Amino acid sequence: MLKVKYGVAGDPSIEMGVDVCLMVRDVSKRFGDRVAVDGVSFKVHRGEIYGLLGPNGAGKTTLLSMIAGILEPDSGEISIDGLNALDPKTRGRVGYCPQEPIVYDNLTGLENMMFYAGLHGLSGGHVKQRCRELLDQMGLGEYASRKVKTYSGGMKKRLSFAITLIGEPELLLLDEPTTGMDPRIRRSVWESILRLKEEGKTIILATHYMEEADELSDRVAIMDLGKVVAEGSPEDLKNRYGPKAVIDVELSKPATDPEAMIEEVKPYASEGRVMCRNGELRVHVDDPDIVAPKIVSELVRMGVGLKTLKITTPTLEDVFLRLTGRRLIEG
Repeated sequence: MLKVKYGVAGDPSIEMGVDVCLMVRDVSKRFGDRVAVDGVSFKVHRGEIYGLLGPNGAGKTTLLSMIAGILEPDSGEISIDGLNALDPKTRGRVGYCPQEPIVYDNLTGLENMMFYAGLHGLSGGHVKQRCRELLDQMGLGEYASRKVKTYSGGMKKRLSFAITLIGEPELLLLDEPTTGMDPRIRRSVWESILRLKEEGKTIILATHYMEEADELSDRVAIMDLGKVVAEGSPEDLKNRYGPKAVIDVELSKPATDPEAMIEEVKPYASEGRVMCRNGELRVHVDDPDIVAPKIVSELVRMGVGLKTLKITTPTLEDVFLRLTGRRLIEG
């Protein structure tokens, strides 16, 4: 079993007791003139959930495809239990759930499961029972006999997730597993991911949902433009890079000129960090007790209606904004 730690600049050294499942070192991938992954290094400990948090286009999918052995890096190394990710011996250890489900519309959910079980060389009555159990875990048991073309997009994603588990992989690569799901179903998938961790699975979770990364991840790598810009536990990242506090103002009457409103509020914000989205103003502040009344006065002066105001702790999206100057999800 490979037991390593990273020293300065990613140099490995032996450390007893640290069990590394995956090591990524100086990995880069280019498509024509576009650099999709740019010198990325990190390690993932066995049994942890490691989040890759970043917006669409950050390089998460390309990175997962290289870890899965689907793409070959232009440079750098990826090893799984000490084996090169391209080594056929790693195939059975890795389960990859891609962003776009690879399922067959004219087969039923159970038939899809059995088809992929066959690709793993599995057959027999016990395998069919295992497939039904996995469908039940994903809330698809009652739809097992329905053709997949009748499934919603979220149901197809859950079916794809169930398929990923057929071969009992040790390392799971989940690429945006809950995109397009309603909040209730998303929570049920989170519970499934946490159960898999309890079973000893190692999980890499690529997501652009800051709440998902915060709720599930033991450690998070924040990615932007192909690079890892920060890494640590969610709490560590918020403590290191987040503002001291955040003022959230829900607007009952939107500003006639949102950009002008933001400019008027910026002088009260820490480093001028102000976001306005979906009828909510979010302001990074150092001393909320002092600046909150001033922000309220400024908004009232501008004729902006206030519904609620609350002072909260920073989120991973606040960390992303601080590090990149942009929001995780634009709009």
